Amino acid sequence: MRIDLRGVAKGRRGTALPATTVAFESGRATLATAETEQRPTVLGLLASGRMRPDAGSVEIDGRADASDLRRRVALVDAPGVSDPAPNVTVAGVAAEELMFAGIPSNPISVARWLGDLGLADLARTPIADVEPGPRLRLLTELALLRDGVEGLVIVAPDRHGGTPDAWWGLARGLAGRGYAVLVVAGDAAASAIAASDLLDRLAGADADADDADDALALAEGGLA
Repeated sequence: MRIDLRGVAKGRRGTALPATTVAFESGRATLATAETEQRPTVLGLLASGRMRPDAGSVEIDGRADASDLRRRVALVDAPGVSDPAPNVTVAGVAAEELMFAGIPSNPISVARWLGDLGLADLARTPIADVEPGPRLRLLTELALLRDGVEGLVIVAPDRHGGTPDAWWGLARGLAGRGYAVLVVAGDAAASAIAASDLLDRLAGADADADDADDALALAEGGLA
């Protein structure tokens, strides 16, 4: 599955969202940037087929089909749209989503499901008090329970604080399971992720160089 947003904009002269082009597809995590309080949610709504752009186009697998897009892509934690009420407990959030997914949502089933995720100790914690990593893990796994979901649009995880590596690593892990993942975050978070990725690549290059040196030393030893 591939979703293409080409020059999408919202509002008069793009005030709600200036022209934005981004694509995401199965098996990959993509980071898109949007600043201000409103724009990440607007971009998330457009990318998941829940809002029509005033300009530009949104296609899924080469077709303009908002209904199919809504069915196959879940919108996760969008402020004021799909984020859970702050005072609801983790168990309460899980019970509601399990019910919508047609899965038993009684206390025993909820406790078992949270235990499988390693989140049982957070069952009585209000969702607003959950750290960014566990919060996003909970909400993404719940979204994936819905029938037909093949992709996720995660909105503004950086607003919860913490380091971007936590939620970006989770997004990449979901992509590794075959899902299409789009994360919408601010410029500061994107810069931090880019810096972290650069350090990882440099560390990998150093390791490759060390391996090459070791191989050369072994070869020279064999020729001596």
